[in-house]
Amino acid sequence: MSELSLRLVERRDAAAIRDIYNLEVAESTVTFDMVPRTLDEQVAWIDEHSGGHPAIVAVDEQGVVVGFGSLTSYKDRPAYATTVEDSVYVHRDHRSRGVGKLLLEELVRLGRDHGFHAMIARIVGDHGVSIALHSGCGFEHVGVEREVGRKFNKWLDVVEMQLIL
Repeated sequence: MSELSLRLVERRDAAAIRDIYNLEVAESTVTFDMVPRTLDEQVAWIDEHSGGHPAIVAVDEQGVVVGFGSLTSYKDRPAYATTVEDSVYVHRDHRSRGVGKLLLEELVRLGRDHGFHAMIARIVGDHGVSIALHSGCGFEHVGVEREVGRKFNKWLDVVEMQLIL
């Protein structure tokens, strides 16, 4: 793997992040979004993740974004304020090189540093790579939501994993 660096997401990353994400929207079930994001929507997403719920990017030696991750509020009710949900996306050309692990480990560190108590991962049921990634970073399987999503004419389960920070 080439040398990677991690940093907080910036507005200049919007196009690269959007491209990584929109490919998954169009071709996979790892996100339940069905409509690709516009550049303006991606910039708004970055703005939403520039405070207490950060987003990060993995950047290669040439400055190319090869993956990104974020922490998002788990639910909007006040009692959930100390719980976050993580998301990790890696460009298809850079998978199986440790990028996802690097991103997730940094999100866990950021979650602790920001004072969160629990981190939740909600993973489409057949995404064994993401389940293994989270398990390898200490997350425990806490449940399955059966057939809660539908995409590409297929019912989808969601595996829930949790890490107490």
